Amino acid sequence: MSQFLKKFGLFCAVLFALTSPAMAQGEDGEDGAGEAKSDAVVLTTIGAGLVVIGAGFGISKLSAAAFESMARQPEVAGDIRGAMIIVAAMVEGAAVIGLVVCMMQ
Repeated sequence: MSQFLKKFGLFCAVLFALTSPAMAQGEDGEDGAGEAKSDAVVLTTIGAGLVVIGAGFGISKLSAAAFESMARQPEVAGDIRGAMIIVAAMVEGAAVIGLVVCMMQ
């Protein structure tokens, strides 16, 4: 359980570090529009951080399973590696699309 708490603490620190520069942006000077824009920036950065973290977890689970299967059957390591690279590229593509959607706000 303590290993999980260490990883979760690191996750929270990284998420805060990634979102803090965007949250530090100044407002426009207008009353309501600046506050609404500031809220949108916070939500956008949190969404982008979650997209990147989700893609990172997905790719790490994919690569862990691929390496484990390569260790069990070394004769098919080339096929597994090729499939792993293709699927990792697809996950990265979905993450980029998610980032674009977050940043369009």
